[in-house]
Amino acid sequence: MADWIYILNPHRDVLDQEPCDKEKILKLALEDPEAEFWLSRRNRMVPGDRVWFFFTSPDAAIAAVGEVDEEPRADPDDPDVSYLVPVTLLAEGTQALYRTPVGRDELGLGQVRSVQKVKPAALPLLLARAGL
Repeated sequence: MADWIYILNPHRDVLDQEPCDKEKILKLALEDPEAEFWLSRRNRMVPGDRVWFFFTSPDAAIAAVGEVDEEPRADPDDPDVSYLVPVTLLAEGTQALYRTPVGRDELGLGQVRSVQKVKPAALPLLLARAGL
C-alpha cells in the first residue's frame, strides 16, 4: 500500500461544478463518498492506496483522506483529462482531518506538485490525525 498527497486548489479545481474546497470534500465524504479525481499522469496507484487531500487555501493543509478503488485509467469521454482515479472518501478520517488539519510545516513539504508520495516521516502524524 502506498500513500499519496493529492493537491487541490479551491480557486482552480472544481468537482460537480463547485469549488473543490474542504467543505465540499467533507460533504461528499459524508453523503456521496465515491468520486473520480483527475491526474496529469497515471502514477502507480493501486486499489487500497490512500490519498491524502492537501488544500492550497485558505490554509495550506491536508484536511481529507480517501482510498483508491481502481487503478487510474484514461478518460475516453474527455480528451483534455489525461487520467481519472476512482476514490472513496473516508468519512471518519475526513471529519477528523477537517477538524484538525495537518499543515504544510508539519508535513515537511517542499515544492508542491499535483500528486506526490507521502514522506515516510509524515505518515504517522497523518494516520493519528485521521484516527486511522
